[in-house]
Amino acid sequence: MLAGALISAINGALTKILADEMSALEIVFFRNLLGIALILYALKHTAPKLSGGKFYMLISRGVYGFLAMILFFYTITVIPLGEAITLNKTSPLFVSILAYYLLKEHLSLNTIFALILGFLGIILIVKPFGFTISYAHFLGILGGFFAAAAYTTIKKIKDIYDSRVIVLSFVGIGTILPAFGFLLAPYVDAPEAISFMFPVFTIPNTFYVWSLVIFMGLISTLSQWLLTKAYSASKVSIIGVISYTNIPFSIGFGWMLGDALPDIYTYMGIGLIILGGILVGKKK
Repeated sequence: MLAGALISAINGALTKILADEMSALEIVFFRNLLGIALILYALKHTAPKLSGGKFYMLISRGVYGFLAMILFFYTITVIPLGEAITLNKTSPLFVSILAYYLLKEHLSLNTIFALILGFLGIILIVKPFGFTISYAHFLGILGGFFAAAAYTTIKKIKDIYDSRVIVLSFVGIGTILPAFGFLLAPYVDAPEAISFMFPVFTIPNTFYVWSLVIFMGLISTLSQWLLTKAYSASKVSIIGVISYTNIPFSIGFGWMLGDALPDIYTYMGIGLIILGGILVGKKK
């Protein structure tokens, strides 16, 4: 997870760079298309040993993962990288809630206190002091929820599906659904709020863009494999805490790409979210 967190921050930086050349949905499409090729090669080299089952849950993992990714990538293009990744990292908080309802994990007073701290942190980051939050920040939080749903689903199917098959469901659906968005784009007059889901498709025409896309596809697939292995190997909430390490990485990368450093409220919010995650991960 630590290695995956660093790669995730690098991917965020690449997404911010590519946003000047491509739409968020195109980035998702090409990133996952390359992922399919890599995973299929790995499966051909070494066949999966687990028998499978509960196919609907495998598909659910892919859909949740796609929704988390497109919302995450879109928010990266419109708000500072550190904020986008921090909001995405609310997923361990949502994981604790989903694990309580779906996996029957115990939700102690310690965990409830941690959740309160984490969501206070969200408030400090999005600053709804006028009782409104920006749409981009809302989508970032929603992306964190869908990421949590994907992680929780991994925990449900880790013993019946090979980790590469689980990743394949994610990159496969993450390629098919964007393709539908591109096909429908000329015929759909989408509201501005969801227009990022129906962009006009254009093929990159420079070596620079293609090199970034290919590099992103390679390391993103590695990141997904590391993430899937991590969530399969240990308790969901504990692994989720380690994923917070990509926040300082992302703040640094964002600053190098021109983002302003976070203000004091954002730093306080990040601190509360991390503290909440640490408390969630403590053994009861």
